[in-house]
Amino acid sequence: MKKITFLLIISLIAACSEKQPDLIVRGHIKDLKKGTIYLKKVKDTVLATVDSIVINGDSHFELYSDLDSPEIFFLYLNKNSSEEDRITFFADKGITEINTSLKNFVYDAKINGSAQQKTLEKYLTIMDKMKDRDLDLIKEHFEAQKSNDTAKIKAIEKESNNSLKRKYLYTVNFALNNRDSEVAPYLALTEVYNARITFLDTINNSLSPKVKKSKYGKELQSFIDNIKENQQN
Repeated sequence: MKKITFLLIISLIAACSEKQPDLIVRGHIKDLKKGTIYLKKVKDTVLATVDSIVINGDSHFELYSDLDSPEIFFLYLNKNSSEEDRITFFADKGITEINTSLKNFVYDAKINGSAQQKTLEKYLTIMDKMKDRDLDLIKEHFEAQKSNDTAKIKAIEKESNNSLKRKYLYTVNFALNNRDSEVAPYLALTEVYNARITFLDTINNSLSPKVKKSKYGKELQSFIDNIKENQQN
């Protein structure tokens, strides 16, 4: 009896000592029979695979990664063809669930995970509407050129320029309004990196201490420092 008790204690200690993954990404891809799913992220400016799983019949998956700070990950699907699809998501420690379909891998994706992902989705919803209007403007511009309507061409070009300014201002304001989220420095680095340094400085100076210490918070500070250094030279 003592021997059994001792073995149980050893088993419990061993189980507790096993390092649990920081990030678990699990989900289901409807109608997927065969293929390989990759979990990737950017490491030292290179897109690297951190985990993968081969699907052969069961389309459920579970992937793992270490995670020091909330950051962007990519879920790739290789369908044993020349095509490769990618879902982008913002992950934090814990579980992220991604459910989608083989037919519309990217567009059917339902992501349930981090608070940062919810914040990013709010931003993308507005940006998608702006992009839809940009596509309309491209079509209208083409039609105006065909009919040689110079007045309309100028009006469309003016609206296009104003649209670009609106997107920049919206992104800056969104980052400022979400200064407690790692999404703020991420957007500064990816969406308005070529904006005036004053805009980047404003975002950077508004970040909470926690966000400043994050992966993207440190990268934004380094990015701004490099710009200022180059301007002085």
